[in-house]
Amino acid sequence: MKKKMVVLLTGAMTVSMLLSGCAASKGLETDELKISQYKGVEVDEVEKPEEITDEDVENAVTANLQANAEVKDVTDRPVQEGDTATIDFVGKMDGVEFEGGSGTDYPLAIGSGQFIEGFEDSVIGHNIGDTYDWEGSFPEDYQNTDVAGKPVTFTITVKSVTEQVLPELNDEFVKKVSKESKTVKEYKKEVKKSLEKDAKTMYEDSLGQEVWQTVLDNTEVTKYPNKEIEKISSDLIDQYKSAAEFYGSDYETFIQDQMNTTVEDFEKQVDEAAKSSVKQTMVTEAIAEKEKIKLDDKTYNSELKQMAKDYGYADVDELKKAVKEEDLKDIILNNKVKEWLIDNCVQVKSEK
Repeated sequence: MKKKMVVLLTGAMTVSMLLSGCAASKGLETDELKISQYKGVEVDEVEKPEEITDEDVENAVTANLQANAEVKDVTDRPVQEGDTATIDFVGKMDGVEFEGGSGTDYPLAIGSGQFIEGFEDSVIGHNIGDTYDWEGSFPEDYQNTDVAGKPVTFTITVKSVTEQVLPELNDEFVKKVSKESKTVKEYKKEVKKSLEKDAKTMYEDSLGQEVWQTVLDNTEVTKYPNKEIEKISSDLIDQYKSAAEFYGSDYETFIQDQMNTTVEDFEKQVDEAAKSSVKQTMVTEAIAEKEKIKLDDKTYNSELKQMAKDYGYADVDELKKAVKEEDLKDIILNNKVKEWLIDNCVQVKSEK
């Protein structure tokens, strides 16, 4: 909430002092860094998520039905829209086969738009075992300029056909796919809530990145912890050396082949990455200390559970096995600082 304060000023000197104090209060300075401004930083306005509609919910439910669909062989009818037809095809130009124009046992989802216009439609209506010729043309802007705009004849054989049979949307299906809902009505409410949460998360992530980058740009590190940077760099280089050994290559050759650069330039990049990582930790800790943003046990454990869920770990113990606890604390504290920065930033509409 914005607070209004009326001050009686007596002279230009007082005005100057007050303005200087206000500006200084928006930044901070330590022995290691100086942040010119972190409180009330201006960022380009991030578009807020639109309201989740009934259509959005229905589309999400349909997508889940499709994800749980049963694939069945089709033997008693021709190919139709939505089927997957396994085909052989041979493409010819002026009666001669051309490179990349043939395929065997290709699973073609009818309606997916994988082939040039008209190809997939030609398969519709054919039965298993049919072989036929289809004539068409590559578009003028086709990526392969050797065939762009040229006429082509494909000989196509339909070998097998499958279809997706969607499960019925009923309470039984809901109980299979949801731990929270027992009825279709409850499930749709759950889906809507999930979509709203996802939209909010995307909005906050976008805004958080805008604010965080602005704060980093406003930060000058005056004294890096060199030993920490050296350790991070050394650990990362050791990982690449181990990878090179695993693939039976020497370190220098591996870097040249995989990173397309020299060892010298690569290790400079590693050093810069280490500095960037350390800088972010320094900024996080400095703002947290200044604004008294604490990471108590309750908050930490709650955030760990959410992180394990978001990143697909079975539980917190599995997450802790994959990531060092020190790093987890850094990540969570950084997230809390970003939340504070979001609450205290100023979004500015861009002029178009």
